[in-house]
Amino acid sequence: MIRIVIALALMLGYTGLVSAQELYMPRNIKKAYANQTRAKNGVPGPNYWQNKGRYDIQLKVNAPSGVVYGREKIRYINNSPDPLNELVIRLICNLHKTNAPRSGYVSKDFLTEDGVTVDTLVINGVNVPFDNDIATVGTVKLAQSLQSKDSLDVNISWHYTLSKLSGREGKIDSTTFFLAYAYPRISVYDDYNGWDRIEHMDRVEFYSDFNDYNVAVTAPKNYVVWGTGVLQNVEAVLQPGIAQRLKASYTSDRLIHIASKEEMSAGKVTAQKDWNTWKFSASHIADVTFGMSNHYVWDAASVVVDSAAGRRASVQAAYDDAAADFHHSVDFSRYALDWFSRYWPGVAYPFPTMTAFQGFADMEYPMMVNDATVGDQIGFAQLVQDHEIAHTYFPFYMGINESRYAFMDEGWATTFEYLIGVAEKGKIAADKFYRMFRVDSYIKDASGEQDQPIISQSHQVSGVGYGNNAYGKPSLAYLALKDLLGDDLFRKCLHGYMHDWNGKHPIPWDFFNSFSNYAGQNLDWFWNNWFFSNNYIDLQLAGVKTKGNNAELSVVNAGGFAIPFDIVITYADGKTKTVHQTPALWKSGSKQVTVNVPVSGKVAAVMLDGVLYTDYTPEDNDWRAN
Repeated sequence: MIRIVIALALMLGYTGLVSAQELYMPRNIKKAYANQTRAKNGVPGPNYWQNKGRYDIQLKVNAPSGVVYGREKIRYINNSPDPLNELVIRLICNLHKTNAPRSGYVSKDFLTEDGVTVDTLVINGVNVPFDNDIATVGTVKLAQSLQSKDSLDVNISWHYTLSKLSGREGKIDSTTFFLAYAYPRISVYDDYNGWDRIEHMDRVEFYSDFNDYNVAVTAPKNYVVWGTGVLQNVEAVLQPGIAQRLKASYTSDRLIHIASKEEMSAGKVTAQKDWNTWKFSASHIADVTFGMSNHYVWDAASVVVDSAAGRRASVQAAYDDAAADFHHSVDFSRYALDWFSRYWPGVAYPFPTMTAFQGFADMEYPMMVNDATVGDQIGFAQLVQDHEIAHTYFPFYMGINESRYAFMDEGWATTFEYLIGVAEKGKIAADKFYRMFRVDSYIKDASGEQDQPIISQSHQVSGVGYGNNAYGKPSLAYLALKDLLGDDLFRKCLHGYMHDWNGKHPIPWDFFNSFSNYAGQNLDWFWNNWFFSNNYIDLQLAGVKTKGNNAELSVVNAGGFAIPFDIVITYADGKTKTVHQTPALWKSGSKQVTVNVPVSGKVAAVMLDGVLYTDYTPEDNDWRAN
């Protein structure tokens, strides 16, 4: 009988009966723990491993046609214990092929005739046929298995045309291009799924190994190239005065206009050769991306991101001069990198550069963001840039598998977006925007897909349920956890988790176990409540009894989420008192609790205020005397 009760509880999302149970764990994840690649205390296990590539890439971009030719050599190192009989190659820009699977409708301008064409593939010196009739993932059989702890060399040449309509990559205008995912890459082979074969379908994002990159981008005269990593040949591609300004910006606290609109149009910026090759380098990083234009203006400065070491990061912006908001971009970035480094997450920005490029995607890449202009909406422009820069930590400092677990990066970026917003605009304004932008549409939509467990794999969740499971709901969970633990302990847990998994591939159970370990308490009740349930936000003030100096409140958690909330007491004389309740109130799993609040006068009204946690039925959160 008890088995039937527990089964019904799980089906109905009743966490109270099962809160003492261990977290659900899929079979493949259990196997990873059994193999000791991951440890139950939330750290990488003694047998943890991850594979690595060393990429030497040459790209040539023809303008204004947007045809890209590429060649690369990859030294791929198999650190796994398994012999590999095949390689899985990822061609993300095949998303533009007519017959590629996609998560939604696209216009004709988003499509290209052939997608990416691999012209040659050579593995360890042997030509290998490649079937270009694929979407974004292809498999190549190896003539000889790649043994554990061994490596092989892959040489690929390819070409493709940038799409006329830009998304995360493509043409921004007729002479401005954004080259993201521009190179074939070897997909991730990991300890819990083997080869990552999930097709990229445009909505769900990415999963990458930490690789080393040397990239040379050849562009026509008068095109400036901005990219991931450190520009290695400043003097070779820029005219002397421009090169001097750029170098000065590396240690400058004030904004320097590297190249003006007039200088770009007059050909006074790049070396006056028919073609210039821009060389960039970056190590142990998840990806590289590049933007180029012959008319974008260029601003730069720098900011100290590690005060102990005195380390600075270069901050740059590339944009159309007509974009009013982007004239503030360098200042936004300087503030964000300083704030994120010192406060939340409180980890020094780990990279040497950050460039904001004006595009359309509102998307993050290592050391770059591609944001749309919003004109004179300066506050919103700053928020969007803050969010994308916050992704530096998740998924790039931590190698998150966004394709399966988007809440592990988008939820954190949303949380940091809110916390820095409090610093920038004040708590009242930040709270109001967060509720409006991240919570209200979710909680006011009662459709079933809204209440799917956050742990649901991102590539399997449809509609608006994906967005809320990736952004708003996990952010609310992280802020509830911060409220539960308090800032000091929460920071200790966050820093421990980030330290242990920096440059590696954590999964949700690593996160859960890490926080429980560093908190010194079993938080499975909280994880079950927020990440493995069908809960939502809905409190009810079922009754109030006042006697003497005490008000006894009966509070029902109809939605189930373990949320913090305020009790607001209004006295007959109009004065108010606010008493905060942390999520610990719901630790027992009970759906109804009694809360006693000391009072110092005649109580006229009582209200439950979720603050950030918008209530599904706010009309039952109030009580009035008589």
